[in-house]
Amino acid sequence: MQNIHLGIDFGGSGIKGCLVDTSQGVFTTERHRIETPSPASPEKVTQIFKDIINHFDYSGDVGVAFPAAVQNGLVRTASNIDKSWIGQNAATLIEESTSNRASVVNDADAAALAEVRFGHGKDIAGTVLMITIGSGLGTAIFTDGKLLANTELGHVYYKNKIAEKWASDATRKEEDLSWKKWAKRFNEYLHYMEKLFYPELIILGGGASKKFEKYSEYLKDVETEVVPAYLQNHAGIIGAAIRAAEQH
Repeated sequence: MQNIHLGIDFGGSGIKGCLVDTSQGVFTTERHRIETPSPASPEKVTQIFKDIINHFDYSGDVGVAFPAAVQNGLVRTASNIDKSWIGQNAATLIEESTSNRASVVNDADAAALAEVRFGHGKDIAGTVLMITIGSGLGTAIFTDGKLLANTELGHVYYKNKIAEKWASDATRKEEDLSWKKWAKRFNEYLHYMEKLFYPELIILGGGASKKFEKYSEYLKDVETEVVPAYLQNHAGIIGAAIRAAEQH
């Protein structure tokens, strides 16, 4: 079917795929999830992509939301994946492994693409900032519907360390922080982002978006409206599928 594309979200703990109706931004199948291997090397990960494609018996274009800066298919960073990805053309590797044409996009950019098309970011004039909270802190910026790709603002320095090492969901779990203690850190990061970009809206995505009610009361004195992603943790898969639909 013309509007059905496979989206895959390559995360730090799991690799998830689903068939998506890209005209409506909805799943058309159950999500299929496989644990992210360690190390998350190109050989192991592309095999999982192949397994997901085979699971859906899918033969069309594939979109992959990738936890890295991606420039014309080339992987530029590797903060939460194996360093051997850096400099590799991920799209080419996926195509060689699976025989499916592939589009690769930064995972936060993919999630924001879905939210701007079908979620809370739709028809917002001005700047929309999305922050995905998971193994790291992913960011995406849209201005009047146009994407500034690969912003990677989870890697800015704050409190003398990389921000995502201080305020990600993975750090919350590793340091056994209560939602209140973690939210105090994340709230400071939000203030920092707000003062840099003065967005009209901040959307929170990633795994922690599903737990928004556990920490929303601790996000204080942020002038910008802050909302959990309308598409929650499905946004990355949907955005990846949209990119596949648009690239080919």
